[in-house]
Amino acid sequence: MNEAQEIERSIIKKFRKTIWSPFVQSIKKYDLIREGDKIAVCISGGKDSFLLAKCMQEIARHGQFAFELEFIVMDPGYAEKNRLLIEENSARLGVPVKVFKSDIFEVVSTAGGGSPCYLCARMRRGYLYEFAKKLGCNKIALGHHFDDAVETTLLSMFYGAEIKTMLPKLKSTSHAGMELIRPLYAVRESDVKAWANYHKLTFLNCACRFTERVENKEEESKRKEMKQLLGELKRVNPEADANVFRALHNVCMDGVIGWRKNGERYSFLDVYDENEKK
Repeated sequence: MNEAQEIERSIIKKFRKTIWSPFVQSIKKYDLIREGDKIAVCISGGKDSFLLAKCMQEIARHGQFAFELEFIVMDPGYAEKNRLLIEENSARLGVPVKVFKSDIFEVVSTAGGGSPCYLCARMRRGYLYEFAKKLGCNKIALGHHFDDAVETTLLSMFYGAEIKTMLPKLKSTSHAGMELIRPLYAVRESDVKAWANYHKLTFLNCACRFTERVENKEEESKRKEMKQLLGELKRVNPEADANVFRALHNVCMDGVIGWRKNGERYSFLDVYDENEKK
């Protein structure tokens, strides 16, 4: 058994409860994969996307129905050492990647105003959709996990004044027929780290040449702030993060003052007298 096979086996054996089961349950619960899909697994070079790639390979081999996979890496202008690390990990893990280039880092570094991370993320998504579509894919899969969803919820509340999160799947509004899925939606970041550390794997963090030069990056510091807040809350209530996650699946509309849907705003007053009329 080679190293890639040992790593694959650990996902369904040693990490079955913490990684494999939540991964499979998310696919079923949110209907993320269907018969005949062709899915582009997007690899950024980080631990999350490489774990996703291995999980997707495993379920494609042993799942209940047939679908196809492509593994794509966008090089937005990586330094040579970072590009090399991605290629080395791809070979080590047995992930056959297709690499394509873009000029995102160059564009972001020269753009004035606004958030560089937000601009980069939006541009990345567009490039990934385009390349995936050229390969005949109808979906792209990203490596966002449980912690990303919870932290995004808190960021939206504390800094965006709205209750909104990162959905497990999303139809593209700019690329017809394309859909984004997040199969690691219920997998915790600590368990992803445990898997990587167990195999002594070293992955790429954000390698943006622009943000490397910027101290106290706003987006990173805010997300770090949410991690710290959750850590404090969990010292009082160990289920704090899990309860935020569950709350997103259990919104009581009878107790909501206002909401938006399809761009329209609604108030509890719009339906306040309905029961009397009945």
